[in-house]
Amino acid sequence: MNVVGTRTLGSALADKAARFPDRPFLCFEDADGAVTPWLRWRDFDRLVNRAAHFLVKRGLKRQEKFNVHLGNCPEFLVFWLAAARTGTVMVPTNPTSTTEEMQYILGHSEARLAVTEPRWAEACRAVRDRCPQLLDVVDVRPLEPLLAGLPETPPEISVSSGDEISMQYTSGTTSRPKGVLLTHANYLYGGEVMAKAMRVGPGDRHLIVLPLFHAGAQLHAFIPMLLAGGSVALMERFSASRFIEQASRHGATLAALFAAPIRMLLAQPPTAADGQTKLRAISYAQNVTIQQFEEWHARFNAPLMQIWGMTETMSLPLMHPLDQPARPLSMGTPVIGYECKVVDEAGREVAPGTVGELIVRGEPGVSLMLGYWKNPEATAATLRDGWLYSGDHAWMDADGYFFFVDRKKDMIKRAGENVSASEVEETLKQHPAVFDAAVVGVPDPLRDYAIKAYVILHDGAHSDADELIAWCAARLSKFKVPEHVEFRATFPRTSVGKIQKHLF
Repeated sequence: MNVVGTRTLGSALADKAARFPDRPFLCFEDADGAVTPWLRWRDFDRLVNRAAHFLVKRGLKRQEKFNVHLGNCPEFLVFWLAAARTGTVMVPTNPTSTTEEMQYILGHSEARLAVTEPRWAEACRAVRDRCPQLLDVVDVRPLEPLLAGLPETPPEISVSSGDEISMQYTSGTTSRPKGVLLTHANYLYGGEVMAKAMRVGPGDRHLIVLPLFHAGAQLHAFIPMLLAGGSVALMERFSASRFIEQASRHGATLAALFAAPIRMLLAQPPTAADGQTKLRAISYAQNVTIQQFEEWHARFNAPLMQIWGMTETMSLPLMHPLDQPARPLSMGTPVIGYECKVVDEAGREVAPGTVGELIVRGEPGVSLMLGYWKNPEATAATLRDGWLYSGDHAWMDADGYFFFVDRKKDMIKRAGENVSASEVEETLKQHPAVFDAAVVGVPDPLRDYAIKAYVILHDGAHSDADELIAWCAARLSKFKVPEHVEFRATFPRTSVGKIQKHLF
């Protein structure tokens, strides 16, 4: 499957810098609302080249790994593309990671260097002596003094599309995170799929509010702009109260979100500006309710396009076609180049309407991950005979649309019955007082596990445990009804809004 040719991320950047040298490419808005001047394609390309020489000067060799421990900022993008120019491998991490988390990732990845900034550097520096491969921890903000005098032309290093370019650590909500190895071809393939699905062109501008250290923002947002010659308005962080104003002020036509930010935006007071942006499409993952989907479109006039993918697929095997009638709860249909099916425990395909595990056929290193770093057992368990076993429960309807149910690990065994936590959560979220819900199993001496619901109410709304249990009892089989309800103000979440149930 040679669908990306010999291109690399470095050659994609060189192409745009040569063809669109003076077009605006990147601006950055920090958390206080200060906006940097626009960087042109030529300016960005030269910064990347100088950063590439910095990596070489620091002793990094081809396929050696270095850590990017930064939040959303231009320097993140510069060092990512500098990896592409040097054949090195970026290992991005959440800048709010704890010392223990950084010790594991820096040690496991064998990172030779960590690039960070003073406000995030403490965790990296605290574990430097415990990570023998780590040569240095360097503050790269501000960037200019660090790159002074370095050449603006690329280093003479051969890089191919099959080379690794990044290693993304999975969120680790239930166990130690695994290092997902991704190639230039992975990014190019996924970026082309996304660009074509959203009809991205040079006139598009992506408002990036998701964290760059996560594969979602890299693939859904940045890479399509790099490949199509569009532009990027990068926000330091997502702000529900400022999102619409930022989209309008920067003239954004595209954005990427998750379900949690969508709900946060719907919870904001309506304004006359809500439906006046230039946003023509917003990709999103994780389900919102039908009512939330309809409220979004009535209020914001910016079509939502649900997608499904994993760090391990890098690309998005399922997308809801923009031009087809909306099916709000569907992840969409398989995109060109992928085969998707739902199978039982024995790996046999099941009939439409039957819940099973979603698996995806692709090519490792192109449309699927290359594998897990230093974990052949996990790689073999996930990649089997050209199929990636996702660990997600789903079902397919008669028209070929796929619907998410839950993670295999998110099933609750109660008195011999399997209960989908997701089904109970969706039922709770239909209650008019409920803003969000998370359902877990808690040990029960008689029934294996009892069902416990954690609930966040809408601001100003009122309810109690008895009312919500009765609500579920009227809509679910008796064995699915939660016995316990606990109210919370917030939930522990990963960087992209996934609830960390193991922290309850």
